[in-house]
Amino acid sequence: MSPVLAGVLQVLALVVALGLAYRPLGDYMAGVYSSAKHLRVEKWMYKVIGAHPNTQMRWPAYLRGVLAFSAVSVLFLYLLQRLQGSLPGSLGFASIDPDQAFNTAASFVANTNWQSYYGEQAMGHVVQTGGLAVQNFVSAAVGIAVAVALVRGFAATRTGELGNFWADLVRGTVRILLPIAVIGALVLVACGAIQNFSGIHEVGQFTGGSQQWNGGAVASQEVIKELGTNGGGYFNANSAHPFENPNGLSNLFEIFLILVIPFALTRTFGRMVGSLKQGYAILATMGVIWLGFTALMMWTEFAHHGPAFEIAGGAMEGKENRFGVGGSSIFAVATTLTSTGAVNSFHSSFTGLGGGITMLGMQLGEIAPGGTGSGLYGMLIMAVIAVFIAGLMVGRTPEYLGKKIGTREIKLAACYILITPALVLCFTAVAMALPTPGNSMTNSGAHGFSEILYAYTSGANNNGSAFAGLNADTQWFNTTIGLAMLLGRFLPMVFVLALAGSLAEQRPVPATVGTLGTHKPLFSGLLVATIMIIAGLTYFPALALGPLAEGLAS
Repeated sequence: MSPVLAGVLQVLALVVALGLAYRPLGDYMAGVYSSAKHLRVEKWMYKVIGAHPNTQMRWPAYLRGVLAFSAVSVLFLYLLQRLQGSLPGSLGFASIDPDQAFNTAASFVANTNWQSYYGEQAMGHVVQTGGLAVQNFVSAAVGIAVAVALVRGFAATRTGELGNFWADLVRGTVRILLPIAVIGALVLVACGAIQNFSGIHEVGQFTGGSQQWNGGAVASQEVIKELGTNGGGYFNANSAHPFENPNGLSNLFEIFLILVIPFALTRTFGRMVGSLKQGYAILATMGVIWLGFTALMMWTEFAHHGPAFEIAGGAMEGKENRFGVGGSSIFAVATTLTSTGAVNSFHSSFTGLGGGITMLGMQLGEIAPGGTGSGLYGMLIMAVIAVFIAGLMVGRTPEYLGKKIGTREIKLAACYILITPALVLCFTAVAMALPTPGNSMTNSGAHGFSEILYAYTSGANNNGSAFAGLNADTQWFNTTIGLAMLLGRFLPMVFVLALAGSLAEQRPVPATVGTLGTHKPLFSGLLVATIMIIAGLTYFPALALGPLAEGLAS
């Protein structure tokens, strides 16, 4: 079988698997967030945290819950790292330095999971399982909760109420993420991923000495790393490490985990607003972009530009033989079009245009299908922008799902789409202007610029993947990328929840013959065009200096 055919068959297998999971999972999540009942374990958790799950919140209260919980999480994870040297199960590792502890705490709480450290050489079992793995669950649950709050804003009528953050957080963790993670961890163990609490072992004898490996609860962390679109690997090689991702089957399963909740949430959206067709329109938009990026990436990486490429069957530099070009390309697109950041190959070694595709995927806002929750609310913001543009073209007040998109709503949506590009471009510009950050670049010229642009793109968009050529473990990058991650995660949530509150206060407007059909293919096409134009106009100059310049020169 040719490598190209193998790659195509993997894409088809993914589409079938996602299609089979779409309806049951989407309907189940809609039921979870619409139910008035609480499980016994959930009631116990509410008592522990002092929450009143039946109290309805307006958007300021909901936002306070999000920010308070996240702030406490950052502090807890920071202290856990700083105290690691005194904790049992630390495997003899020292406490983490302050700047790196801040960066890691911000990273995992912001659902970014950017890592400026070698996991197997820095973090013991307690920090990995009691700190990082826990944040993989709850940070993903926070993202879904905010998305559900926005959906309720569209569905509500003159109430201003968006549900209860604490109930949404607990339900998302207990009823959705935990059950799937348990089953997924068993699948990964069956595929060969490790799951233990062993210490450090010396393995074999090599020229210059032996190699040290340590075990860990890898499968259980790997599954939520992908399912929650987190991305932080137990080992530095991330999903390229055979302990995390042993073979082609586990690789395909991990890609499935990355995509399944973000895609299924479009069904949840349609169910909760009372129109499955609206969910299908958002799904179609996400699917078209994902398939287009996947096809483009496979084309750039399979294209033969010389004898070396022909012998290897494509651009194999930086890729694992057990995955090949196809499995690596599909994984790279899935992880950068979502907020996952896990890697099974090193994007710095992709072709110039291939590296640009991974960057552009993040710069779209990671909305195709995006992160757990963040992909849906990001796409709905773009839908608001699209109906506003359509309204301008026909001279009619824009409406979406029966709600008028007025001055307040469009200002909030505009702030949402501007904040992340501003963080990316400003931090990149400052880093390139100062003399010290440039010393961290492994390469010079366009590729070196791409390393820094990629780092801030990944951080501000809460992706977490690295270009694998930048030494980011410095005070400058630990601090600035940490700030980019926090601001890139929580400032957009402010605008999302404010928009949800504004929509929830409105009375639905009945549809007329002049109402734009937002459930039709025409609107999906308009939405795709809006996304590509906004991202293109925003990032094209920076991309022209980096990956485009490198790709055209090769």
